Amino acid sequence: MKLYKLPKIATAPFCPSEVEGTVYVDPYKSAWKRYLATAGIGLMVSVGYMDPGNWATDIQAGSQFGYQLLFVIFISNIFAIFLQAQCIKLGLGTGKDLAVICRENLPQKVNYFFWFLAEIAIIACDVAEVLGTALALQLLFKIKISSAIIWTAVDTLVVLGLQGKGVRRLEAIVLGLVATIGLCYFFEIYLSHPNWVEVGSGFIPSLNIIGNKEAWVIAIGILGATVMPHNLYLHSSLILTRRTENTNIAKKKLYHMSLFDNALSLSLAFFINAAILIVAAAVFYKQGYHNIVEIQDAHKLLTPLLGAGLAGTFFALALFAAGQSSTITGTIAGQVILEGFLKLKIPCWQRRMITRTLALIPAYVGVSILGEHSIGKMLIYSQVVLSLQLPFAIVPLMYFTGNKKIMKEWVNTKYLQCIGWIICFLVTAANIWMLIQLMS
Repeated sequence: MKLYKLPKIATAPFCPSEVEGTVYVDPYKSAWKRYLATAGIGLMVSVGYMDPGNWATDIQAGSQFGYQLLFVIFISNIFAIFLQAQCIKLGLGTGKDLAVICRENLPQKVNYFFWFLAEIAIIACDVAEVLGTALALQLLFKIKISSAIIWTAVDTLVVLGLQGKGVRRLEAIVLGLVATIGLCYFFEIYLSHPNWVEVGSGFIPSLNIIGNKEAWVIAIGILGATVMPHNLYLHSSLILTRRTENTNIAKKKLYHMSLFDNALSLSLAFFINAAILIVAAAVFYKQGYHNIVEIQDAHKLLTPLLGAGLAGTFFALALFAAGQSSTITGTIAGQVILEGFLKLKIPCWQRRMITRTLALIPAYVGVSILGEHSIGKMLIYSQVVLSLQLPFAIVPLMYFTGNKKIMKEWVNTKYLQCIGWIICFLVTAANIWMLIQLMS
């Protein structure tokens, strides 16, 4: 009987350069076994699309506009699947991540500019994670929100505790957190009894939101929360944790399996985000609560409206899981960007402390000055910041994947390049229209 080697496990999951090629994907095994070896990368990326920022935008979208903005989640998810697939191709085709390719091929000033914007995106995302985790702690343990924000600094210990656990174990932990989020929300969908005909109509694009300032801002927040700019850098690095035989056939098999993993994982993220909006629409919008902009208000109303004592607790647990899973991947993305753009290595816990400190300051000051009822708007605008940064990650990604000198036989076809640049144009135009509306 032939014996197969188990995939090698890395020892430092937060240092991207140290985990390259640590999981072997055998091209001669069955498709199922190749999928098991490949699976996990898409999941690590998808958790960024289920963070507390997504919760805020989806809850307000559902409570204020019913099912009308479901099509925005769907379109944003299609954009995300395409762009993340481009990251996979870039990583496999060059053996390098997007940040490294930028450093090696762009003028230094442009390189620093892209690095700065990527760091802003990570901090904006971490602000959402701070606020979301703090709210979960407040809801679960009945502590002041200001104290809960300070307690979120302790998640640096989570990062330290995961050090040395291996990339596969890390992916398993993230899977557990994502499963928690999904189960909690599908339980709440079961309790909320949505109108599925109206849900279906919500996936039909509507032009009515173009002239509605509030709807457009929420739509842009959904876009930024779904297609996160730093996730493009992250995915192009995570694909390098898989290795296979150095042949075109083996690499193509890994590529196609990675595309499947990417589509499956982001589809899961889509269903969870849609579930959040559907619950908000079914429970709040239909009951006349049309302006639920605060997550804590949603928690308070869930239990009496759904008629189940555990509904609010499930909500808080899922929110906590969302914050923690995004914290893990945010740390890895920060390492990728720092090492790639600046060729600078620091211990992951130091990176985590720097990012969390820079996020804690605006979160704490914002809540102290504006009060607890500002958290929902702060979460939404943190996602708007992500959307504004997005074109500056899409442009280098599409430029490099269409460059034959860099990509060689992996270079994009004109058809794929056209799709990528259309997505970039639409995202940029949507952001510009939002800024025009806000200034009018």
